[in-house]
Amino acid sequence: MLVRLLALAGVAALAAMVVPHLATTALTQGGDRTAAEEPAPPATTAKYAAGRSVVLDADGAGHFFGTFRINGRSERGLVDTGASAIAINLSTARRLGISPGTLSFTARINTANGVVEAAPAVLNRIEIGGISVRDVQALVLPDKALSGTLIGMTFLSRLSSFRVEDGALHLVR
Repeated sequence: MLVRLLALAGVAALAAMVVPHLATTALTQGGDRTAAEEPAPPATTAKYAAGRSVVLDADGAGHFFGTFRINGRSERGLVDTGASAIAINLSTARRLGISPGTLSFTARINTANGVVEAAPAVLNRIEIGGISVRDVQALVLPDKALSGTLIGMTFLSRLSSFRVEDGALHLVR
């Protein structure tokens, strides 16, 4: 088990060097503007096909966002095929029912913002549309290191397939 966690941390460290800055920028686009200052951009749409497949349209910047149910709670996530793991911040972990006292921040990963300590965690269930995956490994980062949720390969690798076609991300279980 320890070897698996260390291997996950190593792979996450590699992806974490590039992904957090990109994800933080994408997740915080618009800064502190209010709706009165600027109209909200159109939401990324998710099309739920028959069976266990989902299609996410790219937003204006080419990112794929979806609304996932993680541990029974709704969470907006950026799907990132370049991220080796699901990454959530500590506040999100709390919302998802993960007690901070159970986390051990023993993995050191390099991010665009420097070295960050992360805690391995397991998400009981992740769902989007008709797709459901249980017991998915994730990394919990401090709030200052990540402002949103990244859906990476620990989820995507459990699907039958995923592909980008005509500006949309197709997820198939």
